[in-house]
Amino acid sequence: MKGRWSKYLLGGLVIAVLAGCSSRPTDRGQQYKDGRLENALEYVNEPNATGKPVNALDYSNQVAAVQIASSSLYGRNNSTFQAVQQWLRSGADTRNLSQYGISAYQMEGADNFGNVQLTGYYTPVVQARYTRQGEFQYPLYRMPPKRGRLPDRASIYSGALSENYVVAWTNSLMDNFMMEVQGSGYVDYGDGRPYMFFGYAGKNGHAYRSIGKVLIDRGEVARENMSMQAIRQWADSHSAAEVRELLEQNPSFVFFKPEPFAPVRGASGVPLIAKASVASDRSLIPAGSTLLAEVPELNDKGKFTGKYHMRLMVALDVGGAIKGQHFDMYQGIGTDAGHAAGFYNHYGRVWVLKSAPNGKPLFTAYAQPN
Repeated sequence: MKGRWSKYLLGGLVIAVLAGCSSRPTDRGQQYKDGRLENALEYVNEPNATGKPVNALDYSNQVAAVQIASSSLYGRNNSTFQAVQQWLRSGADTRNLSQYGISAYQMEGADNFGNVQLTGYYTPVVQARYTRQGEFQYPLYRMPPKRGRLPDRASIYSGALSENYVVAWTNSLMDNFMMEVQGSGYVDYGDGRPYMFFGYAGKNGHAYRSIGKVLIDRGEVARENMSMQAIRQWADSHSAAEVRELLEQNPSFVFFKPEPFAPVRGASGVPLIAKASVASDRSLIPAGSTLLAEVPELNDKGKFTGKYHMRLMVALDVGGAIKGQHFDMYQGIGTDAGHAAGFYNHYGRVWVLKSAPNGKPLFTAYAQPN
């Protein structure tokens, strides 16, 4: 999508070491099923999971998008893609993965008990105009030339940048900020033309400070209730001046590049299919990796229902806050996708699927069963 280096809002909200909690909380999908795992990716003969993936078609469409957009990425992962699709056509029984030459590596999770952090991101659509008018008073900027250090957020809000760098005027400062958080978005100029994709163009170089953490520290929002929706609700109940003051606590600022007729692409340059692609830490999960994930189901208020569903997803994006045992699941475009993405900060189990000659494990750095 844009390298997604600006994805940071929820990164500071990670739940503390789950294994150390004597009450073993399960409000965010922590499962504690599989005992202690000793390796970041631990080879298992078969996943300890039931149920079939609910998104077989989306996964196949995502694989097709990889093939069209990046022949090199597809080539490196083709044997896995083909094996997984054959497994899907044959009933998708997790007990039979090895029959299709697929090895499964369970991720140890944030607590070494298999609980992997799952957050969500999406592509917003914001309303804007080409010129400043009426309620459309909030500028989105293209990347200015770097002649020394660029101004911080508060200075930019006060007019430190020339209007020559403005690429759109929106009707919501908070919408602008949320688009920065996601790193890209679509702009509707209100003239009947197709939406314009605004890709990530860069940052001003100032340190990032989480406004979610600011609200928690101020006692405005309880830590356990923090989400993008909670920030939105806070903003809706406060004045424009108070919202601006809050946002100015984060001196980092994101710039955009308008790209007509562009699809949403991840850092791999591949168009993203909703709920079939994730951002990952590439030092642990390489681009193009196939994941089998047991994802907590949330209700319309963002609360865990106690149920899970299985999904197949491809690692095609990255994010500044996505480190280690953490995936950011792409939820799609627009309001509904944003609603789902804003609630996710939960835990599920994840297995990395890899094909190998004779079905043997490929991740030789990790312990193998005797």
